[in-house]
Order: sequence, then structure tokens, then C-alpha cells
Amino acid sequence: MDPATESRRGSRLSSASAGLQAGMLGAWWMLLWLGVSDVWQRRSFWTAENLMASAFYGDGAIRRGFAARTLSGLALYLLLYSLLGALLAMAVSDRMPRVRVFLVSLLFGLGWYYFSFGLLWKSVLPLVALLHSAQTTVLGHIIYGAVLGRYPAYLPQAAVVEGEDEGEAKVGVAGGEPETVPREQQSMSETPSETREP
Repeated sequence: MDPATESRRGSRLSSASAGLQAGMLGAWWMLLWLGVSDVWQRRSFWTAENLMASAFYGDGAIRRGFAARTLSGLALYLLLYSLLGALLAMAVSDRMPRVRVFLVSLLFGLGWYYFSFGLLWKSVLPLVALLHSAQTTVLGHIIYGAVLGRYPAYLPQAAVVEGEDEGEAKVGVAGGEPETVPREQQSMSETPSETREP
């Protein structure tokens, strides 16, 4: 297999992994916000999870407080939003600067809210679309997008090791096999502490 193809596949896999991590973390922060805001509105902390559990249990999942059925709603939120994070990270990859990635992630979170709650859940999960608190859920998706926008922080860092030849260095990803790259092709973003002159 071509080394460039392997590098792209590894880059996509790394991006997907970083997006999964950031998406999971973003979903936790979003659900924490939704829970706290529901308590402020004198509703149950678990309202959002119970609404999502209606995908499996119908209106029997709508109850006040935590129940065994709440776990299925929580799991569905975490699975769905983690996968969304992986998809965004694979689509964006390393094509944009971090500030732009952050802004795209915010727009992605908002866009997903309007798509899912405005169109998708109305036909698939009508109780979720009908009973959710719109303003706090919008802000929750902004929080999700903000945390998701930090997915590049979860990408593996390239490690540079001196090669035996003067004009080469071995560049690898933590946990992976280093490959030999001519110095002319190395990234300009390396700091002087990462490369040593012979």
C-alpha cells in the first residue's frame, strides 16, 4: 500500500478518535447544562434523558426523576453525539486553523439542533420534539459545539527523532511506527526544541 494512503487513513482514524472523544465530552457538558437548567425550571434533572428514552419505551419513559429507563436515553445521547463528533472531525480533519474549526463546530452544534429537533425528531421521536425546552436546548447545543471544537487537542502529537543521515529525521505518531522524512518535507510548525541540529 502507498505510504501516502496509509498516512491519510491513519490521519482519518486519528481524527475520528479525537472527534469521538470531544463529542463524548461535549455531550456530557450539554447534558449537565440541560439537567441544571431543568432543575432551575422545577423539572427533573433527568428530563432530557427520559425524553430520549422514549425512543425505546414510548411515553412510558416520561417520568420525573431517574429510573432504569433513563440509562437508555443517556446512552443514546452519548452514542449519537459521539458519532456526530467523529463525523465532523473526519470531515474537517486538518484542513482549517483551530479558530475556524471552533467556529465550524459551533455552527455544527446549532445546525444539528435545528435539523434534529425541527425536522428529524418530529417524525421519529415526537415526544422529544414536543416536550423539550427549546431555549436551554439551543444553548446546550452551543456548549456541545464549543467542546467539540476542541477536538484537535485530542489528536496525537507528532514526535521527531533524529535519523542516522544528516538530512533526515524520523517522524511518527505516539504509539506508531516512525517513518523517515527528508528535512525539507518536515512541517514548518516544529519548534526548535523538537529538532536538533547535528
